[in-house]
Amino acid sequence: MLYAGRLLDRLLASGCKVHLSISPAAQIVMEEELTLNIDLENFIPEMLLDEVRQRWLPSDSSSSNQAASEAIENSITHDGQLCGEIVYHNYRDFRSPIASGSFPTKAMVVCPCSGSTLSAIAHASTGNLIQRAAEVHLKERRKLVLVPRETPLSTLQLENMLRVSQAGAVVLPAAPGFYHGATRVEDLVDFVVSRICDQLELDNSLIHRWGT
Repeated sequence: MLYAGRLLDRLLASGCKVHLSISPAAQIVMEEELTLNIDLENFIPEMLLDEVRQRWLPSDSSSSNQAASEAIENSITHDGQLCGEIVYHNYRDFRSPIASGSFPTKAMVVCPCSGSTLSAIAHASTGNLIQRAAEVHLKERRKLVLVPRETPLSTLQLENMLRVSQAGAVVLPAAPGFYHGATRVEDLVDFVVSRICDQLELDNSLIHRWGT
C-alpha cells in the first residue's frame, strides 16, 4: 500500500484530480501493512496521506539541510499545499462517472494489482467499479497501467498479463531497481512510483535516472 499512497501524493502534488476507489482486499492489506483501519463506506483520504507523509519527511534531526530539503520537496505537498483533488468512489457504485466511457479521463492506474483483479480485467469480467473502470479504459483506448506485485507468477497470471498487454494495458510490475542509490525502503517505493508517473507523462524527480 506504500506504492498506492506515494503515487496518490505525487498525483496530488502534480495538480491532478484523482478519482479513487479501494477494494475490500485493499482495505485488508492497508490494515496489515500500514496498520490503518479504514471504512470504505466513509473513507477519509487524509488517513492514508498522513501515513505516507510521515514516512517521507525527515525523521533524523541530525540530517543535513540538503537531505531535509529533498525530503520535503518530494513529500506529499508542493510548497506546503496539496495541489490536486481526490474524489472517492465506493467500489460497489456502478453509477459512478468512472464506470462510463463518456466520462473523460487521462489514464487509470491499478496499484497494486492483485492476481484476481488482473484476471477480471483480462477477461472483461466486471465484479466491482475498479474492474469496470479498467474495462472502460481498454475499450476507449485510454492509458491503463497495472502494477502487479505477486511473486512468483503462475502460468495463468503470465497469460493474463500477456492478454491485457495485447489489449493495450501497460503491465508495470512493482520491481524496483537499485542503481539509483537506494538506501531506504522509501527509495525503492519511489523507483516504482517514478516509473508509473513516467507512463502518465508527469514530470518527477523521485529518482536519479540512469545516465544522468
